[in-house]
Amino acid sequence: MYQILPMPEAIDQIDALPGEALASLAEVFAVLQLKPWEGEPQHKGNPDGAVRRWLFGGGAGQLTYVILENKREVYILMVLWLG
Repeated sequence: MYQILPMPEAIDQIDALPGEALASLAEVFAVLQLKPWEGEPQHKGNPDGAVRRWLFGGGAGQLTYVILENKREVYILMVLWLG
């Protein structure tokens, strides 16, 4: 299992999310704890890269994160909501 660690900026972005986005984001966090590599690579030219993204909330939100495999940690870098 991977530990989810939001960066301070991401915590502020999560705090600013509307209520309807929180349940969807919680589902993403649950998956990231088990399968963080399932997210799309941030850069298509680097498909095995540790910086990845995950859409949530029907595509209205995007989570950007980095995986530290040797520590089994996932750092949440940015949470964007366009909904």
